[in-house]
Amino acid sequence: MDTLSYKTVSANKATATKEWIVIDAADQVLGRLSSKVAKLIRGKYKPNYTPHVDCGDNVIIINAEKVRMTGNKMTDRKYFSYTGHPGGQRIHTPADLMAKHPERLIEKAVKGMLPKNRLGRTLYSNLYVVVGPEHKHEAQQPKKLDLNTIK
Repeated sequence: MDTLSYKTVSANKATATKEWIVIDAADQVLGRLSSKVAKLIRGKYKPNYTPHVDCGDNVIIINAEKVRMTGNKMTDRKYFSYTGHPGGQRIHTPADLMAKHPERLIEKAVKGMLPKNRLGRTLYSNLYVVVGPEHKHEAQQPKKLDLNTIK
């Protein structure tokens, strides 16, 4: 019996193959888009996925202003923040965020689906959300990916 064939191979920073992926968010539902992007950033679609290593891809999301939410979530959902001062609690709806900074809506959704530790903060830096169809990462030769083809 060959015991070498039964060894578990764990990826590390040197052996991880990271790619650049472009995703068009036009007419995509926010939650479904975010969960698939979080899996891409985490690397869960790769055969050499290792939970404690950044082995995911760099993801560029374009057309962030065209993402949609189902039902009444655009007006009923609330995001809370606190300035640190007395009476400094701020409440925003997704409609408010879309009006001022549409990219933050996707960033908040994806960040909430990543681990809450050092690895999660490192993985979050692999996400690039852009308003409009143009992005500044053409030098990396990103591949276009249709989210409807992956599960």
